Amino acid sequence: MKHFSVLDLVPICEGSSASDALRNSIELAQHAERWGYHRYWLAEHHNMPGIGSAATSVVISAIAGATSAMRVGSGGVMLPNHAPLVIAEQFGTLEALFPGRIDLGLGRAPGTDMMTARALRRDLVTTSDRFPHDVLELQALLDEGFPEHGIQAVPGTHSHVPIWLLGSSLFSAQLAGELGMPFSFASHFAPDLLFEALDVYRRTFRPSQRLQAPYAMPAILVVVAESDAHARHLLTSSQLATANLLRGTPGRLPPPIDAADLERRLSEDELAAVAHRQRYAAVGSPATVRERIVRFVERTRADELMITAMIFDQGARLRSFELAARVLKDVA
Repeated sequence: MKHFSVLDLVPICEGSSASDALRNSIELAQHAERWGYHRYWLAEHHNMPGIGSAATSVVISAIAGATSAMRVGSGGVMLPNHAPLVIAEQFGTLEALFPGRIDLGLGRAPGTDMMTARALRRDLVTTSDRFPHDVLELQALLDEGFPEHGIQAVPGTHSHVPIWLLGSSLFSAQLAGELGMPFSFASHFAPDLLFEALDVYRRTFRPSQRLQAPYAMPAILVVVAESDAHARHLLTSSQLATANLLRGTPGRLPPPIDAADLERRLSEDELAAVAHRQRYAAVGSPATVRERIVRFVERTRADELMITAMIFDQGARLRSFELAARVLKDVA
């Protein structure tokens, strides 16, 4: 494993505001840079009361402006929601502002429910079926543009912002391999096809001008505290939020609760569904988390590991990422 990085969903907690969430994420990013994290990614979600990164490129600019060397990017931009030219201009502008520090991770899901997707796009003609074509169009705009048609992204063309493909299935794994792009798998919420997707990516990989060998970065949930019990307590916020999402009632991130209260609030089926989603989570003391991460990296042969966590208290959140960085440095 070469590097370790952060995926931040900019959690908006119960009793707080989007302004609070954004300030907290800027604070976390500044600390993460000092702790040795390689990149810091933000994800596009819409109509989610507990996630503050809908305007992803705007948040990336704020994070990059508050840090100095760490790479900052999208994990990811949901390309079917946008015209490739618009994303080329946004990320070309980011690259002009923060040269050599910007990543463009692309997903093909809407990042929301279908009604909100319709509101974003006005129609659903531009679907995920066009994703491969749109990826190639976006890459061309960031490279040479379309001079034969008099079209270029300003800023953007000739910026060569590196593109990553993100996925939770085999589709993007194969596409990333065929296009010779780095690939990140969302095993933090969709664990089922992790190993099959990594295998497909590596088997189908074709070297490109940008990347000569496969580069895989799975993402997992990591919560670290001084003891296993405290870490499991902190995790209950994420467990409650995940259950609410599965019920179709997403809300702001709730405070942690006792394990007994969690079992009373969630049905057996809900508890099982949440546990399944968090199958690869590393939760506990530094020693416990180290054991989990070592085993995960060995099994996935990850080139880089991206970690994420939805933790209610900002102090506990900072402490978790600090302790995780110590573990990850030891593993890398």
